[in-house]
Amino acid sequence: MSTLQIFSEKFSSNLIPNPMEYTTILPPGYDKSQGKYPLLYLLHGGGGNGHDIANRMQPIFENLWSKGYLPELIVIAPSVKERGFYMDFRDGSEKWETLLVGPLLEHLRARFKARNDKDGLLVSGISMGGMGSLRMAFKYPDIFGVVASLEPGIEPALAFKDIKIEDRFWRSQELFESIFGKPIDEAYWQANNPANIASRNVKKILASKLAIYLECGDEDTFGLDRGTEFLHRILRDNDILHEYHLVRWGDHIGPTVLLRFQEAMGFINRFYNPPAPFPLLQELKRRNAEAVWLAKQVQGR
Repeated sequence: MSTLQIFSEKFSSNLIPNPMEYTTILPPGYDKSQGKYPLLYLLHGGGGNGHDIANRMQPIFENLWSKGYLPELIVIAPSVKERGFYMDFRDGSEKWETLLVGPLLEHLRARFKARNDKDGLLVSGISMGGMGSLRMAFKYPDIFGVVASLEPGIEPALAFKDIKIEDRFWRSQELFESIFGKPIDEAYWQANNPANIASRNVKKILASKLAIYLECGDEDTFGLDRGTEFLHRILRDNDILHEYHLVRWGDHIGPTVLLRFQEAMGFINRFYNPPAPFPLLQELKRRNAEAVWLAKQVQGR
């Protein structure tokens, strides 16, 4: 019986100061398959690395694949700057976002048997990785098919000046300045804030049919449930379809995170294996739409 493969390699680019390590998980049938696989970017949190998150999630992939609960994927976990937000820095010294959506993606598609289409590229991340996954997917919904973001490190604000201390106490002024400039370029922060990007890119996101999964624990130690709820409301207000979970008793770390990641992979499985049409439901939707139309006609008289 074949087993999955997990290994690390390095990728060099003039977009970043040093070669970047990334860890790959290949599904059990990879070597013998003649087909192409979807590619999943798995983004680690602040202070972490790709090797650690890949090893933590390996048993989940192995279990889901063995039971047929998730399509086989090529999983790529890049190790970016520990607290670099997956950002292109304001001063141009480090360009992590450009790297991931450009040269690294091209390299991976040439290196592995990866699909080359939009629905064949997925991104998921935890904490800082959740923020990075949302930023890239909302900016480039034409190249990503799915984003599954867990406890994203985002603030409940549309302007930098409106971020409250309880939503940024874990990030020093120096950290913000290293990424957004000194003094902080508030317009640059706004241009890279997932909530602002979603608001700005509504038409593009809707047209792309990007599949969006968003979640956070309601006892998040860093209060990230506030930023996640804030983004959820913006998506709802703009009629951007998405799945949202506020997880009861969920914290930022601990045993619930692995279970929640498994649920996020379930969303990806539903993307590739949607439920079959249910005739009774289709008829109910038709009748309800007709009833709403008739009610509006009456009201307009």
